[in-house]
Amino acid sequence: MNRMTVRWETGFAWGPRTPPRCHAKNAKRQHHFYITKHSFLVSSYSKSGFPELRLSFPFATKTLASAQIPRLLSAPMDIEAEIRALQLDSTEDNNGVVNPEDAKPEVEMTDKVEEEGMKDELDTKSQPVQAEPKVKDKEVSAPEDVEALDEMEIDKKRHLNVVFIGHVDAGKSTTGGQILFLSGQVDDRTIQKYEKEAKDKSRESWYMAYIMDTNEEERIKGKTVEVGRAHFETETTRFTILDAPGHKSYVPNMISGAAQADIGVLVISARKGEFETGYERGGQTREHVQLAKTLGVAKLLVVVNKMDDHTVNWSKERYDEIESKMTPFLRSSGYNVKKDVQFLPISGLVGTNMKTRVDKSTCPWWNGPCLFEALDSVEVPLRDPKGPFRMPIIDKFKDMGTVVMGKVESGSVREGDSLLVMPNKAQVKVLAVYCDENKVRCAGPGENLRVRLSGIEEEDILSGFVLSSVVKSIAAVTEFTAQLQILELLENAIFTAGYKAVLHIHSVVEECEIVELLQQIDPKTKKPMKKKVLFVKNGAVVVCRIQVNNLICIEKFSDFPQLGRFTLRTEGKTVAVGKVTDLSSSSSA
Repeated sequence: MNRMTVRWETGFAWGPRTPPRCHAKNAKRQHHFYITKHSFLVSSYSKSGFPELRLSFPFATKTLASAQIPRLLSAPMDIEAEIRALQLDSTEDNNGVVNPEDAKPEVEMTDKVEEEGMKDELDTKSQPVQAEPKVKDKEVSAPEDVEALDEMEIDKKRHLNVVFIGHVDAGKSTTGGQILFLSGQVDDRTIQKYEKEAKDKSRESWYMAYIMDTNEEERIKGKTVEVGRAHFETETTRFTILDAPGHKSYVPNMISGAAQADIGVLVISARKGEFETGYERGGQTREHVQLAKTLGVAKLLVVVNKMDDHTVNWSKERYDEIESKMTPFLRSSGYNVKKDVQFLPISGLVGTNMKTRVDKSTCPWWNGPCLFEALDSVEVPLRDPKGPFRMPIIDKFKDMGTVVMGKVESGSVREGDSLLVMPNKAQVKVLAVYCDENKVRCAGPGENLRVRLSGIEEEDILSGFVLSSVVKSIAAVTEFTAQLQILELLENAIFTAGYKAVLHIHSVVEECEIVELLQQIDPKTKKPMKKKVLFVKNGAVVVCRIQVNNLICIEKFSDFPQLGRFTLRTEGKTVAVGKVTDLSSSSSA
């Protein structure tokens, strides 16, 4: 038997968190294995690079796959027998994910280099496992019907990205995990397993957070580090949860999550002392709210969590105290509190007032909606499916071609489209489009996508690049004019020409320098002041020119708000927020 090496990677695709992929090699073949939300896919290649085999079966686990991969692929094998054995094992240990259908495995033999890509939707009819030659798509109507169904489903329900923000330990991951449990994405068996793991770590109350915080570092520290992703649905809406880190050390990761969000859920702890810690100067509640507004999170649900804590006991006085302190701050951050903000009490740990309204015996004074009702009632922001295509790239990887990931901010994309990867102006063709775990023919604005491309290598793409339409392509500049509001400079710092900071705009993170202060804006009249401005202090609004070292893809705020708003940070603090007012023609690519 040839020696088989197995290596796992994470962070490459959409899924309940970041699904792992695995590469395995022996002397004769190399293999790629993927665990997605719906299935485990094996792609086998000879050393020459030609595909020999593709298999998939539902709801496998990383543990199961790691144990079975060497046995399955290191020696001559009976494909049908091995797959049936793996399928049987996967039903015994499916990591607690609810299996909506008893799907049968597929085996597909291929003799072409070009693959159609992963198919996460499996045939639900009971059929014997067969190995047969690949047939061209145009000769088979069933896959087209499945894709048409996927496309119809994507249009049927609206989609919203929801970012959970707030101070560390407010209960963001626990609330997100509870949502997944209540919406049927996680079963009782998994919850029992997490309860045991949390108890073994002497962290009994953290078990719900384990649904969102999947890596060991996050579970040991009890702090979210990455932006966790998960999906759930209600009758009218498909939601993607973005669980942002609350600790101040991970604010850049929070910015990445908020930049992709349509609405925000600000989680505040009602526990005595915890609200005060998060709200006071230096707490992350304030900074998260300011960043969320700056990054385009127009609607905010403020959930007052831990109302069941023994220091609170569903006290109306405590709830009113928090609301009265938060309201003026939200208003000063730019939110219209009456139209864009809604407060509600919950218990994320036990799920009270989340899927169903809280019982009057528990909270007699609350007459408002539960969290699910509030999420469902949020109005979707206006989007233009016929506008120029814009998709900021947040990640990329190789999978039978180059695959890029991002959220569509404008326009639509479909298989066969010719697009540009900016700023390097690489002409590419769309080979496949995936929304969540489903392959679709086309997708519109607001959707989180994986797009497989030809015409560019994965190493030639960076986070912050933009997938753009060829006509009316996005601008690439090294200098632009912006209107800035100074929030809070570091001690003894002066904001003037030569000031350096880190620019965060959509998925771009780039060092920048203030080249020139052009005008200071009068806070009362909102008009430019006549006197020449040399420097400004905290609270000032100023128009200035900003320069970066590398080409970046941005738009004027008036044309594409989501690609024209930004923050400036230095030494771990957000010092200014702004919007792009003009693009420098001399530096435009």
